[in-house]
Parts: sequence; C-alpha cells; structure tokens
Amino acid sequence: MTDARESAGPNGEAPARHAPGTPCWVSLMVHGLTTTQDFYGALFGWEFRPGPQQLGPYVRALLDGREVAGIGLLPPDRHLPIAWTPYFASPDADLTADSVRSRGGTIGVGPLDAADAGRLAIGSDPAGAVFGIWEPAAHLGTAVSGVPGTPVWNELLTFESASVATFYRTVFGYEEEAVVSAGFDYVTLHRGGEPVAGIHGLGQALCRDRGPHWVTYFHVDDLGGTLDHLVHLGGHVIEPAHDTAHGRVASVADPEGARFALLQRLR
Repeated sequence: MTDARESAGPNGEAPARHAPGTPCWVSLMVHGLTTTQDFYGALFGWEFRPGPQQLGPYVRALLDGREVAGIGLLPPDRHLPIAWTPYFASPDADLTADSVRSRGGTIGVGPLDAADAGRLAIGSDPAGAVFGIWEPAAHLGTAVSGVPGTPVWNELLTFESASVATFYRTVFGYEEEAVVSAGFDYVTLHRGGEPVAGIHGLGQALCRDRGPHWVTYFHVDDLGGTLDHLVHLGGHVIEPAHDTAHGRVASVADPEGARFALLQRLR
C-alpha cells in the first residue's frame, strides 16, 4: 500500500491533478441518500454538499471543506449491487473507454459530462468488477488523504490475478509486482514506482453472491472504537479486526450492505 499524503499544497492551494491511472475518487450509489449521509457523517465526520446531478441526486462528502468521496441516489427501479466504486484518473475518458472495450471490458455508463466538473465513464473489467474513469476539469478528485475518514487503498477481489492485472496494465499503463508466496495470489499495481492498487485472486473462495469487486479501504486512528461506533450506527462487521503487514484491518458493511474496509496503520 502506498503512503497516504495530502493532495492539497502546503499553503492550501488547489490540489494537484492525480496522475493518469491513479485512483482519484470513490463513489457510492444507494437507495437512501439521506440515511446514508447520516451514517457516514457520524462514522467519519463527513459533511456534504450537492454535486453534479447527471445520474440523479448526488452529494460530495467533505472533511474540513475538502472533497473526499461521493454518494448518489439510485433510481427506484434500479436494483443494482450497493457498492463503493473507485474511479481512475484519465486524461481522455473517451480514449480510455475505447481501450476498456477493446481489451474485453465493458462500458455501462458514458462517457458523459458531469456539468463542468469533468467527464466520466463507468465500466467493468473482463471478470465483471465495476470501476469508474474520471477525466477532471473543475473537479480534480479526492482533495485530502492521510487523515481519518479518507480513502487509503483500493483492492480488487477476483478469481485470479494474472489475466485481470494484464487488462488493467494495458488500459492504464500500470507496472505489476506479484507477491511471491505459496498459495497467495496477489499483484500490486504501480504507477511511477508507487503502489496505487492491489489485485487479490481468491479462486473458489471468492464470495459467489458478490463476484469480482473492488474494495475501498478508509483510514481510521482507532479501529476498535470505529467498529463499535459502526455497529451502533447500524453497520455490520463482515471480517473482524486482524493484523496485516500494513496495519490492523477489518471488513465491514454500511446499513444498505455496501462493503468497505477500515485500516488502522502501524505506528
């Protein structure tokens, strides 16, 4: 996992653009927009303001006035999985969407303009995992990281890593680093020598009711306390807290069932 750092400059100037291929935004589409805002606002201290409405009502989550994530409202007749979706930065969403299609992926939404904020597309890789493409204009993406309540890592859970890693490498230009360990199928994706995302091949252990999917990790300072608070707010613990090489991690879900992970870094 890469070290988190603030995207904004030292003097509070506008954040720099995310390098092409790097995760630059996470977004969640839900059935209960107000109740979801209440949950994440209480859990992470997020505040909200309206965002582009091209796909329906949508709000951006902020910490100390800086944008962290987005939450939108699913149309009542759309019964899609409730899941956090990472967006990857692109200098040209249309060209990236063409590349996705030509390499066996699909584009389900867009590319389309999100008012003056930028241009987006939502697609899926050949195994079916959903992700987004973001070409920034006025909105550059996540503006702060490295503090509690901000995305710190994105990891793809899929059947096997090799072919899927090839897809993301050819679309976004990543370098790959395989984790060499008996019985452990994992590839880290790098841009410019920095790790930006991971791919974990689970084989038959992959949850069949979810299929391949991306998981967003959010940074917390006190994992135990955050888990207690999450349950009190109506969330669920999917996988209890456990130690990893990068810190203490737990897999959880919000009241609508959107799964995500919490990471308390090593001191």
